[in-house]
Amino acid sequence: MKAVTWQGPRKVSVETVPDPVIEKPNDAVVEITSTAICGSDLHLYEVLGPFMRPGDIVGHEPMGRVVEAGPDTDLKVGDRVVVPFQIACGDCFYCNQGLQTQCETTQVTEQGSGAKLFGYSEVYGAVPGGQAEYLRVPHADYGPIKVGDELPDHRYLFLSDVLPTAWQAVAYAQRKQGDSIAVIGLGPIGQFAARIAKHQGMTVYAIEPEAERRDMAARHGILVFDNTDDSVAAIKDATAGRGPDAVIDAVGMEAHGDMQSAVAKFAQRSAQFLPDKLSQPVMDKFGMDRLAALYTAVDLVRRGGTISLSGVYGGQASPLPMLTLFDKQIQLTMGQANVRNWVDKILPLVEDPADPLGVDDFVTHRLPLDEAPGAYEMFQKKEDGCIKVVLEPK
Repeated sequence: MKAVTWQGPRKVSVETVPDPVIEKPNDAVVEITSTAICGSDLHLYEVLGPFMRPGDIVGHEPMGRVVEAGPDTDLKVGDRVVVPFQIACGDCFYCNQGLQTQCETTQVTEQGSGAKLFGYSEVYGAVPGGQAEYLRVPHADYGPIKVGDELPDHRYLFLSDVLPTAWQAVAYAQRKQGDSIAVIGLGPIGQFAARIAKHQGMTVYAIEPEAERRDMAARHGILVFDNTDDSVAAIKDATAGRGPDAVIDAVGMEAHGDMQSAVAKFAQRSAQFLPDKLSQPVMDKFGMDRLAALYTAVDLVRRGGTISLSGVYGGQASPLPMLTLFDKQIQLTMGQANVRNWVDKILPLVEDPADPLGVDDFVTHRLPLDEAPGAYEMFQKKEDGCIKVVLEPK
């Protein structure tokens, strides 16, 4: 089969690799019909190279049809399924707590990490990913989400990651109808986090430097601002001078905008070119994130408010403004999205003919799998108004 493979920093290629096969009774093999490039895939492309190996198959936002199912699953050939990005058993202590990303059965204990993820480096199990023609799905007795045949793929595809991640970001903001919330970054997660908060009756502000992304959010009733100090002041003015009740950081480790971010960027890139035996310990112990978005969130949120982190962070030596966090009595919430914990709430919205979350207004580029290398570069450079890329293997 063909698959998108990591080959080095800022380099992916489509290669022919062995087809996946059933290895355990609760496995399934899915023929992929749509698979998306996620913002966190760019972290592999740009920053997390020390934890990748040439030839690793990437991607964790797939859906398709079952072509083979193990006897311990309730799937059958032909079932249309969405595959969540994390691999969870559904029956351990953490899964029963709704914390599927901490699944005890699939935890990558040798790395000190939570549940295995598809296509996301050896930190999360080095499991072959979903930007491919076929995907082996472990724990298919629990993970795959069965969906109907009536609607196009894009109505369901983002149940794999984007929608649950955005939903959790809003849930972790701990706000209610009538409250105010700001979203920093209007990439894929920020777009849906803003729309979900708006759908739940909140006043939503968003900060984003790219005009195309601001325009998309504005079509859904989001109050949008450029990435400037004036924008922070304007949002504070609009919230009685206090700042919004909560802020969602939908940017993460590769934010731009301050000197610390510039230093961290240099450190991130430098680590990639060290020998493997050196690069991983450097990232493990001394890795720094670019924290411009988080610093903006700390400045912007009102006293006693909440900052919800949905952007991925990976540094172990990132400096936090602890005095300000403590003084402002800010609550910090964060974590990988627990997909199956939120699907039952989201599924009726993506199937609603009225499309209340605007799923039909999200995908900006649809490309064949062979064009993945160019798509990664375009997405990373924010060219051609690129917000969300869907690859179609067939």
